[in-house]
Amino acid sequence: MTGKFDLRKKVVRWESFLVLLLIAEVLIFGALNPKFLMPRVLFGSINNFMTICIVSLFVTFVLITGGIDIQSGAIVGLTSIVIGVLWNDFGVNLYVACGLGLLVGALCGALSGFFVAYTGVQPMVVTLGGSFLFSGLSLVVANLSSNESYQGISGFPEAFTQFAKGRILGVIPNQLIIFLVLTLVAFALLHLTKYGRKVFLCGVNKNAAEYCGVNTRLVTMSTYVLSGFGASLAGILITAYLGTAKSDLGKEITLPVITAVVLGGTSNLGGTGGVIGTALAALVIGLLRFGLSMVGVNTQYLEIPVGILLVVAVAARFALGSGDPLLFVRRIRARFARDA
Repeated sequence: MTGKFDLRKKVVRWESFLVLLLIAEVLIFGALNPKFLMPRVLFGSINNFMTICIVSLFVTFVLITGGIDIQSGAIVGLTSIVIGVLWNDFGVNLYVACGLGLLVGALCGALSGFFVAYTGVQPMVVTLGGSFLFSGLSLVVANLSSNESYQGISGFPEAFTQFAKGRILGVIPNQLIIFLVLTLVAFALLHLTKYGRKVFLCGVNKNAAEYCGVNTRLVTMSTYVLSGFGASLAGILITAYLGTAKSDLGKEITLPVITAVVLGGTSNLGGTGGVIGTALAALVIGLLRFGLSMVGVNTQYLEIPVGILLVVAVAARFALGSGDPLLFVRRIRARFARDA
């Protein structure tokens, strides 16, 4: 896949397979537990994994450049507690605090992006260090509050919490609408702009990109800024949804986020990928976790299928090459035809 989106090339490719997988999940879990198919239950479940969906959209940009970002969860928690402390203990207007939270996330991304792009340190090492750093800063900020850190900060205005808890027509969650809008924005940015083409080119060949006049360091750094911004936005939404600001809200999203991006068709080696695939894969993972919990699987074991999905997705991407789920079958048929 290139930066320029071609609908005709997507008809039988990975995204189509993800749509079928999504439908299969709904049918299987609906058969095992009819409550799963109730519109209010099914749509309501989306709120529980929307953090993963939103963060994964922007982590896609990072992986396309050949990097990786495992610090998003820490930024989610840092954003949440910064908003809570600014509002509860320093008297800052809540919406101003949210704006500052977004700035914090972007700055965190910029810091890690700078080290990746301008010092040549491996992205895994930088973002692992960033994860520890931002988690530690979250605890420092939490200690500035009059509330105990384990209790979190609550009591937010109803207008703020209803923004994340509300539903259109009493069924469709506001967060789903926000996710769809962000998906369109990310899609347009990655697939319909010169910036998006530069992101892809950086992942394909940085040296060639430099010869074409692309500032690969700046482009690479900008993807981490976007990822940090997306994590902060997710931190605001989960804080509003739970009605509580805590420093550890994003501690469990790293594995599902990376899985969603890779399962969505983005190569872990860079150069290929897409926002639509990531969005679909995030929904697949979220519904898988919710469906398993609905049929009685202990929540402690929900990370097992996600880990399996990650391994299978990486293996499948190498086997399928271009991302066409029918390509492998075609190759086998061609091999048999030659042997015959």
